[in-house]
Amino acid sequence: MSPAALVPLLVVAAGFEVFCLVDLARAEAVRYLPRWAWAIICLVSVPFGGIVYLLVGRPR
Repeated sequence: MSPAALVPLLVVAAGFEVFCLVDLARAEAVRYLPRWAWAIICLVSVPFGGIVYLLVGRPR
C-alpha cells in the first residue's frame, strides 16, 4: 500500500482526536473519570479512546 493512500486516513483520525479533545475541554461535566484521564485515554488509543469517550464519558 502506498503512503499516499494512508494520508486521508491519518487526516481523518487526527481530526477526530481534535474533535474529541475540544469537546472534552468544552464539556461542563464528564462522567465516570476526570477530564485528564479521558484526555489520556483519547490520546493513547486512537481512535478507540475517542469513541469510548463519546459513548460513555460524555453527558447525555
